[in-house]
Amino acid sequence: MKVYELLTFNKELLKRIHTAGLKAEDYKYVDLYHEYVDRSNTGEKMTYIVAILATKYNISERQVYKVIRKFAGEVYTANAVQ
Repeated sequence: MKVYELLTFNKELLKRIHTAGLKAEDYKYVDLYHEYVDRSNTGEKMTYIVAILATKYNISERQVYKVIRKFAGEVYTANAVQ
C-alpha cells in the first residue's frame, strides 16, 4: 500500500483527529490511560498510579499527568465527533 492510499483511506478519521486538536501519536497512550482509569476506579491514589505508569511506560511522571489531563478532556469541536 502506498502512503497516498493509506491517507486517502483514512482521510475522514485523520481530519476529525486533527480538528479535535489531537496528534496521531497519541494512540501510544491509550493503554496507559485505560490502566489509569482502572486503577483509579479501584481506589488507588493518583500519585501512586502516576509513579507506576511512568515506570511501566518509560516516560516521566510529568508526561503521565499530561496524558491523563489530555485524555480526560472533552472534544468540543462539532466537526470532530458527530
